[in-house]
Amino acid sequence: MALDLASLASVRAFATAFLSSEPRLDILIHNAGISSCGRTREPFNLLLRVNHIGPFLLTHLLLPRLKTSAPSRVVVVSSAAHRRGRLDFTRLDHPVVGWRQELRAYANSKLANVLFARELATQLEGTGVTCYAAHPGPVNSELFLRHVPGWLRPLLRPLAWLVLRAPRGGAQTPLYCALQEGIEPLSGRYFANCHVEEVPPAARDDRAAHRLWEASRKLAGLGPGEDAESDEDSQPEDPGTPSSPSSPHPEEPTVSELYPSPQSSTDRSTVTRRIPVKAELEPQAC
Repeated sequence: MALDLASLASVRAFATAFLSSEPRLDILIHNAGISSCGRTREPFNLLLRVNHIGPFLLTHLLLPRLKTSAPSRVVVVSSAAHRRGRLDFTRLDHPVVGWRQELRAYANSKLANVLFARELATQLEGTGVTCYAAHPGPVNSELFLRHVPGWLRPLLRPLAWLVLRAPRGGAQTPLYCALQEGIEPLSGRYFANCHVEEVPPAARDDRAAHRLWEASRKLAGLGPGEDAESDEDSQPEDPGTPSSPSSPHPEEPTVSELYPSPQSSTDRSTVTRRIPVKAELEPQAC
């Protein structure tokens, strides 16, 4: 099932398709993300859109199914980069230009992930749905290397193999948050290396978390009538129509339309398959 997190219409279309075909949703892991805008230029903060706003909207649309499937879990893959993040709510959705701004925007989006998990846990208290922010560790993936100049990649790849985790190892903490029994009381916390880890003051600011929640609702185009808390039977709108009159960019072109490279679409996409889940972790990877 195709999902372009940069497009609010795509997120809504995915939710509609999923809810119409899948009777249960036990685990939702937000793993897709980007570290750079690449050659794409948008009138909004693309890193925040893909790394936070898209997952925020998707979670909201799927909450009724998560609740009816409870006990269920939401895992938001964050990063240690959140420690460098600082949210400026007056410029939250401003476009990002240049590698320095991209580094800052990436850290800010990862801070948004941690605050989102924290506020989501508060919003869902007593529903049987728990949520966690997870740091996979430094992983040898294309997240950053795909943006390195071609001539430099042969030099960096051997170093990456030596010092970074394999993707299988990076998956262990998100899997721990998704599958480990007994961590329900730790809903809303940040995990690294399969353990709870303390976060800096900016990442445990409840007022900032609630403010981000309200700002994210507006950026995601969620209107007052789209309250998943009060209408568990609601269905997402027809993806062919604008998401809401208040949506900042209801008809924005998708990233895949502007820059349809295979790698670009892979990083921002989710594929849903029915697969057996073996609830076994790899302790050595944590």
